[in-house]
Amino acid sequence: MSFTGKYETESQNHYEEFLEALGLLNVKTDHKVVTEVLQGGNEFTWTQTIPGFTWSNNFTVGQECELSTMKGEKFKALVNKDGEKISVQFPQYRFTAEMIEDKLVMNCITPGEEGVTFKRISKRI
Repeated sequence: MSFTGKYETESQNHYEEFLEALGLLNVKTDHKVVTEVLQGGNEFTWTQTIPGFTWSNNFTVGQECELSTMKGEKFKALVNKDGEKISVQFPQYRFTAEMIEDKLVMNCITPGEEGVTFKRISKRI
């Protein structure tokens, strides 16, 4: 299933705890995140927007790509696809995304016993 589309937050769990684990203590959490995904085969442009802030990454599944964190820090990582799920290891968490019916489901999991699992479900707009 193609990820291409524009999505808006429908529900999310543990967002504040996740931001705290990343050291992003002053980020507003009362807004809806708009995620726009453009997919052409294995090539993606993945953009998230909140009022006053946009974060975007271009990547190709199956290749090591230069990506950036929400803080703007650059890093290299292999982007994987397992079935219909995309995954990438960010410096502070593991990111996965998949389409379930017509919803974009993203999970970010920080490591360790005290790890946080942040889940966002977004509806197509």
